[in-house]
Amino acid sequence: MSSPAQPAAPKPVSTWRKVFAAILDFIFIFAISGYVVASITGNTTESGFDLKGGPAFIVFAIIILYFILFTRYLGGTIFQRLLRAR
Repeated sequence: MSSPAQPAAPKPVSTWRKVFAAILDFIFIFAISGYVVASITGNTTESGFDLKGGPAFIVFAIIILYFILFTRYLGGTIFQRLLRAR
């Protein structure tokens, strides 16, 4: 009897891709969520935004949720998908 064909094992993703994707994701979500929260709370400055206390906590909560939700439920973060680092 012939055994059914085994699918080829996926090629392991290089570590530099995973690290680079994580760094880009962090910068991306930090900039976007930071500016949105700063705009809502009135903490924008000429050079961007300045968050302290509660608004800063909100931004970091958004960053954590971004990584959890995208990784667990959407198959990877934006830059993990772009760099094929999943």
